Amino acid sequence: MTLPMTMQAIEMNGAGGPEVLRGGQRAIPQPGAGQVLVKVAYAGVNGPDLMQRKGLYPAPKGASDLLGLEIAGEVVAVGADTRRFTVGDTLCGLTNGGGYAEYCAILADHCLPIPAGVTVAQAASLPEAFFTVWSNVFMGAGLKAGETFLVHGGAGGLGTAAIQLGKAFGARVIATDHPADRVATCIELGADRALDYETEDFVEVVRGMGGADVILDIVGGAYVERNIKATRHDARIVQLAFALGSKVQIDLMPIMLKRLHYTGSTLRSRSDAFKRDVARELEAKVWPLFAAGTLKPVVGTTLPLAEAAEAHRLMERAGHCGKIVLQA
Repeated sequence: MTLPMTMQAIEMNGAGGPEVLRGGQRAIPQPGAGQVLVKVAYAGVNGPDLMQRKGLYPAPKGASDLLGLEIAGEVVAVGADTRRFTVGDTLCGLTNGGGYAEYCAILADHCLPIPAGVTVAQAASLPEAFFTVWSNVFMGAGLKAGETFLVHGGAGGLGTAAIQLGKAFGARVIATDHPADRVATCIELGADRALDYETEDFVEVVRGMGGADVILDIVGGAYVERNIKATRHDARIVQLAFALGSKVQIDLMPIMLKRLHYTGSTLRSRSDAFKRDVARELEAKVWPLFAAGTLKPVVGTTLPLAEAAEAHRLMERAGHCGKIVLQA
């Protein structure tokens, strides 16, 4: 297969608002050892993309400076020592950057086949959310069947994955969101209880149901203390973002008295080996659930790659449900 020398990509004109995103041309990356070169069909849009655009989340050393942490498409070339995928395979995968482009070089170990019954566009919405939720909630916090799982932002990209995974593996799921249509989405995805945080106090609701064993939070701010109040003993709180800020003043005594575990992480900085292990667990334990109809991708909006700035504006308005994907 003869490939062009250059590709269209979305570049940043410095750090700032969505307006700094602009189309440009780049040389097509070459796949290194253990990598595949993918002709990108679709790329997912995620919170870390917005943070990097604002200058708050720089790309790790050696990674592409282009945005885009998840892609789906066709393998068009393979690097040395790459055996898992071959030219012509379609896949989705987790990248360290470079997804907002027509071609992307990605480690084969961080790729997965597209699940049966899932379209290529839908597949582009899976890696970042499912790698994140699986590694933090199941591998890290050890959510078990029969436990109560509180998910904040249930209708968003992480939330829709978390609700479905929690239910698929036997947890009782409570979700928060706003407004009513997003709350309804949480129920449609299987949440046992969903509440509008503007009209109900999630601490009161969750404590009335016995307290949470695991909490997944992307809000921060005042939610940090409220989450602690909503837990039962030996609970685990996973902090993945701070929409309302990361600087808070709270009484930490309940963490000791309740024997709580409070943790957080960023996926992008984890080792290649860790991401490989997550990918293999997802392929073995989670991907078959898409073919069975137990899980479904939730894509709210699809826009052309050239409209990446509008995709960022839409995500920042926080009114969409599910994931936003860009068509390359």
